[in-house]
Amino acid sequence: MRKKAVKHTILPDPKFGDVLVTKFVNNLMYDGKKTKSLDIFYNAIDILAEKSGEDGLEIFRKAVTNVTPQVEVRSRRVGGANFQIPQAVRDDRKRMLAMKWLIGYARNRNERSMAMRLANELLAASKEEGAAFKKKEEVHKMAEANKAFSHFRF
Repeated sequence: MRKKAVKHTILPDPKFGDVLVTKFVNNLMYDGKKTKSLDIFYNAIDILAEKSGEDGLEIFRKAVTNVTPQVEVRSRRVGGANFQIPQAVRDDRKRMLAMKWLIGYARNRNERSMAMRLANELLAASKEEGAAFKKKEEVHKMAEANKAFSHFRF
């Protein structure tokens, strides 16, 4: 029997002391350049606070919550046909998907700096709009449309 993968403990970030921020920054990072991605994140939070007049970290948390999916579809082969079967998403995967979507759609925006792009995507997500939020809605619609196949779950 194989050993289970060891979960690494992630240290909270230096400025806010939040593990969620560290996970987000780790997802944002390219080529191991963590200080660069920390700078981008902190600048984005400052821009958020400036634009909205609220706490930037709270807007970030709200954005992640709004983009977090509850169900997703998984492909399963049953009797020679592939079915999209809706399933509940595990907690760690929920957060990971939300962060991945936020970062991915922020990168595709066309503002000047990555900090601006990230700030605007987070602001949009906190107001329940923007590309990342649309992706979550899309995933939920897919699951709803394939609800008839939910009896194929393992």
